[in-house]
Amino acid sequence: MSVTPTDVEHEVRSIDIIVSKGNEAGDITYANPIFFKLAGYTPAELLDQPHSKIRHPDMPKIIFKFLWDNLKAGKNVTTFVKNISKDGGFYWVLAQIRVANNPDGSFRNYVSTRKPMTANARKRIEPLYADLLEAEGTNGDMDASLKILESFLEANGASLATFNDIMLEINS
Repeated sequence: MSVTPTDVEHEVRSIDIIVSKGNEAGDITYANPIFFKLAGYTPAELLDQPHSKIRHPDMPKIIFKFLWDNLKAGKNVTTFVKNISKDGGFYWVLAQIRVANNPDGSFRNYVSTRKPMTANARKRIEPLYADLLEAEGTNGDMDASLKILESFLEANGASLATFNDIMLEINS
């Protein structure tokens, strides 16, 4: 069942810390109550489902390519994400996703903690994501959107290597 986006925004409050865990495939294996509340789904509807179930269509593919490339390489990622709720509404968050390993070094899970996106960050990220989406077009041209993302980072004194730092700085 596909959800039709609306213009209804669900507030992520400053006291809200959203937590979820996922397996190697990106399926949700745990989430805290605020995650289910904002997403509008019951645990039975979301557990063992891909995190992409709540991905808003306004999200550029390049952001998730960057995210998954880094996570699979064992690197943590901090980025802005617009999620879609079951009712079609949306909410913006700053997601910090890390790779959790077992004591023997083997993969345990991905852990994502999310907090509110600041108004200042939104003013900067929404236009960027719109440009990335436009560059990707209907055929998902991530080469074009990667160039735009790299230009944005460079204009902000950053690079793909310092992506996480600039995302945190933008949200301050």
